[in-house]
Amino acid sequence: MTVNIEIYTWSTCPFCVRAKELLKQKNVEFTEYCLDGDRKGKIKMSARANGRTSVPQIFIDDQHIGGCDDIYALERQGELDQILGIN
Repeated sequence: MTVNIEIYTWSTCPFCVRAKELLKQKNVEFTEYCLDGDRKGKIKMSARANGRTSVPQIFIDDQHIGGCDDIYALERQGELDQILGIN
């Protein structure tokens, strides 16, 4: 099962780097939207993320997962692999 993973980031954000590293460790492909200087992209992200303006914001199959702390919480709870379709 292939899932669509999207992550909105800033290039200098350490939380973005951590979230991307976790996804890379899971060997899943993701689409990154770097928002450096992208005002329209920030507005789009915020609209998708229920008003959240912080980065990263992560979406899996159009479901809003949240930020770095949220994706690591899913990992600690043993739920991330299931969401990512990893057996």
